[in-house]
Amino acid sequence: MLTMIRQFLALSILALHGILVAGFTNPIKQSGPDPFMVYNDGFYYLTTTTAVDIQITRAATINELKSATPKVIWKDSDPSRCCNLWAPEIHWQPNESAWYIYYAAGTSGTVDNQRMHALRGSSANIWDSTWSYAGRFVPPNRDAYAIDGTVLVVGSNRYLVYSSWDGPTPMINATTVGDCVKISTPTLPWEMVGLNVNEGPAALHHEGRTWIIYSASYCDGTGYKLGRLELTGTDPLDPNSWTKFGEPVFESANGILNLISYPKPMLMVVSLCGANTSLAIMDSLSPSGNENWIVYHANDVTPGKCDGSRHTLTQPFGWNSDGTPNFGAPRPLSDDIPEPQ
Repeated sequence: MLTMIRQFLALSILALHGILVAGFTNPIKQSGPDPFMVYNDGFYYLTTTTAVDIQITRAATINELKSATPKVIWKDSDPSRCCNLWAPEIHWQPNESAWYIYYAAGTSGTVDNQRMHALRGSSANIWDSTWSYAGRFVPPNRDAYAIDGTVLVVGSNRYLVYSSWDGPTPMINATTVGDCVKISTPTLPWEMVGLNVNEGPAALHHEGRTWIIYSASYCDGTGYKLGRLELTGTDPLDPNSWTKFGEPVFESANGILNLISYPKPMLMVVSLCGANTSLAIMDSLSPSGNENWIVYHANDVTPGKCDGSRHTLTQPFGWNSDGTPNFGAPRPLSDDIPEPQ
């Protein structure tokens, strides 16, 4: 009897270990442009561009996201923001004790009127929240085309970083920003393939250092890559405080084309706006908080397109001996990737 119990326990442990180390293959979402994902309270929450609404998909594992049913959490009939709903991001704002979704939207019939907007959740639980329109970001010095907004935290200050035709911006609170400054523009050959583009900024922090990872060149073609800015000065609103790395840090490989950064993409110049309140970004995608993952979209055909043919992919990344991020190369779609731990 004791032997049978021991065998049962051994088999149970093996089964549990199999569950824990079970993996997934990319893509994790077909037709999933501009992905953004957070891990909170035991669940992964993934949102991507649909253009017509904002949806969230929830699952306990990355693999389960592939078959989970998305929930539509927002549609808008206001003609000033009804259309082209792009690149939503989910951020917790501790000062307001609320989840916010930041996204770009504009008017019907054109993509030239895109601006950054915000939704506020009703609950500390993302899935159970109802969402209400919280306002549009209006930089006092530059109310112009704005997409791909994300949040950067430096010390006790938080900043809205976004892409524009020519211009960044400080956050006064969850939906208000100060004056903008331009911190990056396409100047290097690999940023100017197809069109001159810096877009899709994403903040990254490690051992006291701060970077912005961004997409470069035109997403329609084969030249799309990821670049890196580092905050080497003391004032994020001073363009001279940012240093651009001279080579791309992530680019097409293994049949994966048209990459985009964690969290997402879209246009011309990376801009920054600032403020003086604190924010904790929930950017860890592993339950332990000890792993680093990049979430991006890509095409698996060439040339790539800037449309719904882009799929959501994710994989872990590491760090070089000099403390800089090492994203490696896109892993083949045949790779079995272990779940985050």
